[in-house]
Amino acid sequence: MTTTYLSRTPASAGNRNTWTWSGWVKKSAIGVAQTILSTSSTGTSNTSLASLYFSSSNTLIFFQYTSSTVYTNLITTQVFRDSSAWYHIVLAYDDTQATAVNRVKFYVNGNQITAFGTSTYPAQNYSGFINQASPHAIGRDNGSPNASYFDGSMAHSHFIDGTAYDASAFGQFDANGIWT
Repeated sequence: MTTTYLSRTPASAGNRNTWTWSGWVKKSAIGVAQTILSTSSTGTSNTSLASLYFSSSNTLIFFQYTSSTVYTNLITTQVFRDSSAWYHIVLAYDDTQATAVNRVKFYVNGNQITAFGTSTYPAQNYSGFINQASPHAIGRDNGSPNASYFDGSMAHSHFIDGTAYDASAFGQFDANGIWT
């Protein structure tokens, strides 16, 4: 297991309503929680946390909560168990959208995921926790005492402040139907 990660604390908050994270990930371990992207902050009354991660059940999850309330909880029904495969993941967040299912979108290898075992979407104009002026990490859970480090490889990680892009902004299908 690796304990390598990237971290950054923005000097000021960016657009907390609209953003995109994109990256290629390759898991080395199956059946353990592994964080891709996270942020957390401790305030006077509670802790806010947002995290994109693979669960120990190998599903992909994005959630946002404070110590008392869950604001977003999306758990895919699709599982990701291939430790030899690279997965291109795009998380597009736009809580300004009027329709709840349009506020958070997952894309894996160019295809939008629409089947969720759990689907709690943020309220319209909620202003989530990603892009706040607090510690952010790629490859580690900032809000967990055990850190849930990502065990594998990551490449071409991008964060877009202010725009929610779909997967086509980051790749395309080649002549053989393979996402590149």
